[in-house]
Amino acid sequence: MKTFLLTIYLIDAVAVILLILAQGRGGGMGSAWGGSTEAFSTRRGVERLTFIATIISVALFLVLSIVNLFV
Repeated sequence: MKTFLLTIYLIDAVAVILLILAQGRGGGMGSAWGGSTEAFSTRRGVERLTFIATIISVALFLVLSIVNLFV
């Protein structure tokens, strides 16, 4: 059981790193291709999907960290 949890923990850690790096800096993915750089634009499409996936992945990372303390 411990090996399974550590494997999932490692996969999730790599996913968190990749998702954070995929978000980019500044105005988002649209600005990389010449889009507008408005400060308060809404997230749409792939940008929103990566944002939500990052939140879920970080929450899973937190839960797995706590579970690994007690297993």
